[in-house]
Amino acid sequence: MQGLFVSFEGPEGAGKTTQARRLAEDLRSEGHDVVLTREPGGTPLAEAVRGLVLRHAESGGVPMSAATEALLFTAARADHVDRLIRPALDAGRVVICDRFTGSTLAYQGGGRGLDADALTAAQELATGGLRPDLTLLLDLPVRDGLDRRFGDGEGDTPNRMDAESEAFHERVRATYHRLAAAEGSTWVIVDAGRPPVAVAAAIGDTVRSVLRNRRTSDRRVPHQAVETGRP
Repeated sequence: MQGLFVSFEGPEGAGKTTQARRLAEDLRSEGHDVVLTREPGGTPLAEAVRGLVLRHAESGGVPMSAATEALLFTAARADHVDRLIRPALDAGRVVICDRFTGSTLAYQGGGRGLDADALTAAQELATGGLRPDLTLLLDLPVRDGLDRRFGDGEGDTPNRMDAESEAFHERVRATYHRLAAAEGSTWVIVDAGRPPVAVAAAIGDTVRSVLRNRRTSDRRVPHQAVETGRP
């Protein structure tokens, strides 16, 4: 069976990293060969870019323009796809990626205001046209997500994206919803405001449905179910 590529997207505090890790663990326990990775990151070069591009200026980061930021993310993605993601898929593995091209379109496009067509063209070049078979958009209101991360003062140190205004994050979330509407069956919106165990169950059911379809077909089968009851 050919590999399956699943990406996680969503605003800050949606729980993407936790849910991606949990999905990987569950699928491995069921006998699947899983690669869990993240963006930016996944290869030595891409991890080096991550350290450069996400560090906030107040924490020693390098100031950069929106275009520079977008191109650094995209360059890291090109190396990630070439050296890790595509080889794993060619070997028939399940690849679970915490963020992919949707993040660049949402954050640098919607959030920063860069031209969407130019960003899309850059992603096509970087990935060679590779797209996830399934993108899980973990969605919740912006204020709720920011409160999850920083409301008690005990969250992680804000990175370059976290430190942006609430209006910036609202634009990011709105862009995610536009992407989901445009992509249709390959994007599934999951209500991330529910308890983590319920979110994990919805994600697991969705991914297993796709895997069942893939076993009975030699071609990529789009997934039709869209999570309802979201904020």
